[in-house]
Amino acid sequence: MEIISKTLFWVANSLLIPDIIILLFLFARSLLLTGSFYNQFMVKRKNDKILGDSIKNIASLGVGNLKSLAASCENSLFTRYMNDLLSAPQGEAYADYLIANFENEADKDLSLSKMLAKMGPVLGLIGTLIAMSPALVGLSTGDISGMAYNMQVVFATTVVGLVVSAVGLVTLQTKQRWYAKDSNNLDYVSRILTEQKSNQQDEQKEENK
Repeated sequence: MEIISKTLFWVANSLLIPDIIILLFLFARSLLLTGSFYNQFMVKRKNDKILGDSIKNIASLGVGNLKSLAASCENSLFTRYMNDLLSAPQGEAYADYLIANFENEADKDLSLSKMLAKMGPVLGLIGTLIAMSPALVGLSTGDISGMAYNMQVVFATTVVGLVVSAVGLVTLQTKQRWYAKDSNNLDYVSRILTEQKSNQQDEQKEENK
């Protein structure tokens, strides 16, 4: 039993350095994500200001107005699919295909935020528990300096893990709202285009009669 316990203790301690390295890597990724998230926010706010009223009133303003405005917007995932939807043949099947692809790419963009939100606390807790063991050993043997060092590791891994998780959670929830709204806008525009195409076909049939 003692051999098994020592082996388990050795395995757990050997995971501390990889845990800290991965935690630092995720922290760096969270910083990069924060920068890209801010840039995405600014682009989206500008595009929404340009396209918001045109999408809402597409039935009265017409498709041509929305098409010209969408072409002038800054490049983003939503505007790419909107331009594709407006310039492609107005078929319901192709519109559904575009919207499904948009949702897949949106989910791919959310994957980093999901990973940070879940892995940050896990890695922080792992580092906390591993460093806590030698800290308690130092306390029992009177090694105050060793215990203080290990307690620093305990607090550092916990804080970094929580910061990583907070960045992932905030960006995840915000982007989910963005993409839900964008998907709804694409679906609404596709329905308007389909209705207009159907009306045009009905008018042509009446003229041919």
